[in-house]
Amino acid sequence: MQKVLIISTIKILECLIKRYDGRAVGLETIAVTIGEESITIEDVYEPYLVKRRIYRTYSRGRRATPKAYQHLGITYKVE
Repeated sequence: MQKVLIISTIKILECLIKRYDGRAVGLETIAVTIGEESITIEDVYEPYLVKRRIYRTYSRGRRATPKAYQHLGITYKVE
């Protein structure tokens, strides 16, 4: 399970950072983009990502934190 969790969370972070250029993205959009059920993202992956402070949820969507960029070895763009 741990390996699946890590692979799936990397897919989520790459989706937010690479595909959507770090912008806030809705849960359903993330789910469709990575081919995962939104309920699984919300119940399984989000708590893991939020607890590690590499992912935040906002009313306008989900965003990767600067720590997520570091985790993936990508330079964070300051807004």
